[in-house]
Amino acid sequence: MRAVIHHQFGDPTEVLGVEDVPTPEPGPGEVRVRTLLASIHNHDLWTIRGSYGFKPELPARAGSEAVGVVDAVGEGVERVTVGQRVASGGTFGAWAESFVAPAGALIPVPDSLPDDVAAQLVSMPFSAISLLESLELQPGDWMVQNTANGAVGRMVAQLGRARGVNVVGLVRRPAGVEELAAQGIDRIVATDDGWVERVEEITGGAPIRVGVDSVGGRATGEVMSLLAENGTLVVFGAMQSPTMEVSSGDVIFKQATIRGFWGSTVSRTMPAEQRRALFGELIQRIGEGSLTLPVEATYPLDDVRAAAAANAEPGRSGKILLRP
Repeated sequence: MRAVIHHQFGDPTEVLGVEDVPTPEPGPGEVRVRTLLASIHNHDLWTIRGSYGFKPELPARAGSEAVGVVDAVGEGVERVTVGQRVASGGTFGAWAESFVAPAGALIPVPDSLPDDVAAQLVSMPFSAISLLESLELQPGDWMVQNTANGAVGRMVAQLGRARGVNVVGLVRRPAGVEELAAQGIDRIVATDDGWVERVEEITGGAPIRVGVDSVGGRATGEVMSLLAENGTLVVFGAMQSPTMEVSSGDVIFKQATIRGFWGSTVSRTMPAEQRRALFGELIQRIGEGSLTLPVEATYPLDDVRAAAAANAEPGRSGKILLRP
């Protein structure tokens, strides 16, 4: 079968290739899935660069989320059957014609979800809803987040609205305000001159209980500066810098709390009942149209370098997918 491989860490547009590899056979408790569509996520590309929390041995496969059809099951597998359509959001090596995954890690896909939605159902949407759930915000509460035009940012805004939580989004480019407005997402502020005053106008002076930072550097302090007394800053990512610049005065006088959020750990340690409930909410929100999972473009597997480049294009309004 064909699979994406890299023999060194580096720029995905330079180190990725597609090679013939042996077709995997499922072991006990595992299934083999024939890939229909796979998603490209930032954490996949960070892994290829060697800058993520998980660093595979080289040569390495790539990708972590896909939708496909089960075509072989290992010993002891009962819940998943051959021919069933499933989604996987944590299976390393999903950018391939087939991949093997633990049966218990797969999500059965209802007929109502098309492949392009199912291919991105788990990683980003589940991170977004898990993040929102962890904030323990009530209807009417206010929160702020940067990278509001990223995949998770868009989903947090949509899920927050569906739950009655007020979400203010920060973006770096003024054009990002219009791009999100076209998707029905408002309360977006570009961090240019006068941005703090615009946030105050949107909130009407209401206290902002939680801030989510996915950028690092100065942007962390910008989010912190907006928080009310006893507010919480949640560090979700570090797209710009691995260090954070935060005013000690904001932390001290606001008696603020700073904590991290890593979706992989949260998902792995979450009680099964809560996990099922959150996935049920995701499918409900998608079905009613309050949560949208748009696709920017779909590339053949052999064009994975071009797909990786497209993922970095500014103004992208949806996911980049790979089709074997």
